[in-house]
Order: sequence, then C-alpha cells, then structure tokens
Amino acid sequence: MNPRLGALHPYPFEKLRQLLSQAGSPPPNLVPINLSIGEPKHATPPFIVQAMQNAMSGLSTYPPTRGDPALRNAIADWLALRYGIDRPDPETQILPALGSREALFAFTQAVIDPDANSIVISPNPFYQIYEGATLLAGAEPWLVNSRSDLDFGYDWSSVPAEIWSRTRLVFVCSPNNPTGNVMSLDDWRTLFTLADRHNFIIASDECYSEIYFDELNRPLGAMQAAAQLGRSDYDKLMCFSSLSKRSNVPGMRSGFVAGNAVLIKQFLLYRTYHGSAISPVVSRASIAAWADEAHVVENRRMYREKFDAVVPLLSPVLNVQRPQAGFYLWAETPYADTDFTRDLYTHTAITVLPGSFLARSAHGVNPGANRIRIALVASTDQCVQAACRIVDFLSAG
Repeated sequence: MNPRLGALHPYPFEKLRQLLSQAGSPPPNLVPINLSIGEPKHATPPFIVQAMQNAMSGLSTYPPTRGDPALRNAIADWLALRYGIDRPDPETQILPALGSREALFAFTQAVIDPDANSIVISPNPFYQIYEGATLLAGAEPWLVNSRSDLDFGYDWSSVPAEIWSRTRLVFVCSPNNPTGNVMSLDDWRTLFTLADRHNFIIASDECYSEIYFDELNRPLGAMQAAAQLGRSDYDKLMCFSSLSKRSNVPGMRSGFVAGNAVLIKQFLLYRTYHGSAISPVVSRASIAAWADEAHVVENRRMYREKFDAVVPLLSPVLNVQRPQAGFYLWAETPYADTDFTRDLYTHTAITVLPGSFLARSAHGVNPGANRIRIALVASTDQCVQAACRIVDFLSAG
C-alpha cells in the first residue's frame, strides 16, 4: 500500500461521530436537527431532473475526457456572464469535472513533483481535501491561519521567504468554508504578485460563489480579479467550481476547472489516464443548470431568509455574524468547541461541527478552536427551531 496513506488525518465527520458517541442521549421528545455537514437540502429544480431523464440514452456511450462540447460552451457562457469577463475558450480553458472535490485532488497530483521537496500552502481552517491531496502527492502542507481581526482573511506577508521558495501550489477558498470570507481585489493583487515572484500555481476553490445575500454585490471571482488586473491569460491560475451548492445537486457530481490554457492542457493529459469524465446523462442536466439563473436566485432567497431569521436569535448569546457569503455561521463558543458540541447535542439534539476539526494547530494556535460551524442547510423552520434550542441551552447556563 502507498505509505503516504498513513499520513492522512481522520475526516472531520469521523471525528464528530466519535465525539458524539461519548455524549449522553438527547431528550427523546426532541427531533434531531443536523447542522454539521454542508450538504444542500433544498429540492433539486425539476427542470434539471427532467433534463437528466431526457438524456438516458447517453448511458450507451463512453464520455469524452475533455467533456461534452456543448457543456464546455455552456460553462464558458456562464463564466462570461457571471463575472463580466471575455468568454473563456471552451476548447483550451475549460474542463468539466466530477465536482470540485475530485478536480482539486487530481490537479494536485498533476502539479506536484514528489521528489522536489515541494510545499503546498493552504488556508487554516480548510477543506480537508487540500491537506489529503497534498500529502498523497508527496508534498508538505504549510498553513496560513485565518485571522478574525482581518474579517477571517489572511496575512500573506507572514509566510517566510524560504517557504515561498519551495511553494508550488497555493489553495484558496473564496467564499471561504467555513468563515464566509471573500477575497478582495487587493488580496488577489498580492497573491498574483507572489505567484509571479515565486512561480507557484493558485488553485481557487469557488464552490460557494453563488451563495450570497446581495444580488447587486456578488463575490469577486479569481478569473474576474485576474482580468481586472490585466492577466487575461489567467497565468498561474486554475479555478474550481461546482453545481452542488448553486443548483442543489450534490449527488450529480458535476463541476468544472477553468483557467490558464497551458495548465488545462497538462491537466487534460493527466485526466486522460486518471479516467474522470462526466457521463452524457449528467452533461445534459448540467447544461440545463448552467443556463438558468432563476433557480439560483430563488436558492439564495431561501438562504437569506434563514440568515435573517437565525442571526438575530443567536447573536445575543453567541459571538456570531452574518458571513460575507456561503451558508455557514462561524460562531465563537463560550468554552472548548468539542465540549460545547457534545453538550449541545446531549441537551438539544442539535448537531454542529467543532471548528477545531476543520483546522490544525499552526504557528502556536488552532484558528478553529472555540468555534463551531453551523450549516444553515435545513429548512427555515428547522433552522429557527435549532437556534431557539441553542438560545435556551445557553440561557440555562
């Protein structure tokens, strides 16, 4: 077996399962409400389901690794419309993928030379795929801590020069999971300058890009930032996106990679052997999803309704604010996040995720410690009910 498998950490939800196995049984009269996992619970739009049903004849053919041309064109159209950029070339700058998770992992394997003493920089807290992909590629992770005084952003100047000199890949997640932070144009300017100076690639995870609260103030995307900064060839940039959150189709496993044509060409070579290609059935449904914005606007309305209802209830008893984007609350706990999560479950049947499970201790601190991630993915009624139980739990003291 690959000896690097032994370096992988247990997934956060395995840690959560073990933690709650030590908890007492919650009151039997309370219906459990799980707000720990970022799995969309809104209904999949019927027109996407219908498009998939209409495409079942596609099961009789192998899918092309490069993806259905019609799908690549639909993604190019969406990118141009969403970000106000020149339409990316669907032949050279876009690859459909089996969701952003698969693509993030695979791209890391394609980029990293395991014999080069490489470093991969990741935000902290982070989506655990970043760490696992780094370790299995034979690179060393280096973490940049989220800082509450920077609105949960990052101080890139804190990274030592000797670390930058070995860095080959930098993960960013904007809007961020779990904090909701959105990178500004100045943030991107700084990161692109560092990429040019030290010759690393930026992998921008943007799967939460369509969950935001103001229809007139959309989160800045990496390709949009690059275009505004005169980097129209997207040098040193790859973006990863998905339909899972945008269109409530997490089980469809459909996303894309877009960016620099040279990087796409090399990644396509890797994927030719890797064997990841989207089924024609999923491609047809994906084309329908990317071409429609009405269902996405409605999706955002439902999330906005939940934040409008829940944040005023929780803010008097928890240090918590509405994020810039995404569907998580990143709340500070009055005592250790693991103990709080266990006690909350025991007394209220509410499941949340300890923030420390999403981060690592780095530079003397675990930036997820004494925080919990609350995923507002259940119905509005359930989210409000959960918030009321949390208030009662904290008020009972």
